[in-house]
Amino acid sequence: MAKVNRLSESDHALVSAAVSKAERGTDGEIVTIVTDVSDSYHDSALHWAVGIMFLALALFAVFPEKVIALLTWLSSGWEHEFSLREILPVIFVLLAVKFFAARWILTWTPLRLALTPRATKARRVRRRAIQYFKVGAESRTMKKTGVLIYLSMREHMAEIVADEAVHRAVAPEAWGDAMVALIDHVREGRPGEGMAAAVGRVGVILAEHFPKDHEDPNELPDRLIEL
Repeated sequence: MAKVNRLSESDHALVSAAVSKAERGTDGEIVTIVTDVSDSYHDSALHWAVGIMFLALALFAVFPEKVIALLTWLSSGWEHEFSLREILPVIFVLLAVKFFAARWILTWTPLRLALTPRATKARRVRRRAIQYFKVGAESRTMKKTGVLIYLSMREHMAEIVADEAVHRAVAPEAWGDAMVALIDHVREGRPGEGMAAAVGRVGVILAEHFPKDHEDPNELPDRLIEL
């Protein structure tokens, strides 16, 4: 996937125009949010560091002669029958070094993201999308017809979250074409066009189920929100 750090002014204008156009045919309200990343995933780094530490411990158990060789080297090569009291502190120090080294390496966000399971990232993206929806769109329209289109760039994932009335009327799989259009454009490095395409498809679905009542006000912002 092409790397895109920020959306341009033209991307913002394109998405805002797409939202305004889509909402002309429906009482539904569309909110668009793009964020760089949905979670820090520091817990994933911790899990990897602990796993590496226990793997090292297992290797020490299988190959104890390696620890003996290290102790011999530290004692300037003198042959010696090492006791458990002498061996255990060395093992604990080595484990601590491996743990903190792994934690330090995993402060690099791209590596931390790469090592985080996709299912975990999907759950975090969905959770963050719902949080933003609850704050910015849920029950904030008179007819409860708000829809959030949420894109998290570094996870390469998107979510569509709908308000109560929309959720009752529209099956979740109906958003599939909008999601495909969004992700396909993002993969090609065109997130603005992807968001605009998704907005257009969501607008068609909303117009089918919630056609425009000309007395219905514009209750949510049309602009693209970039976090």
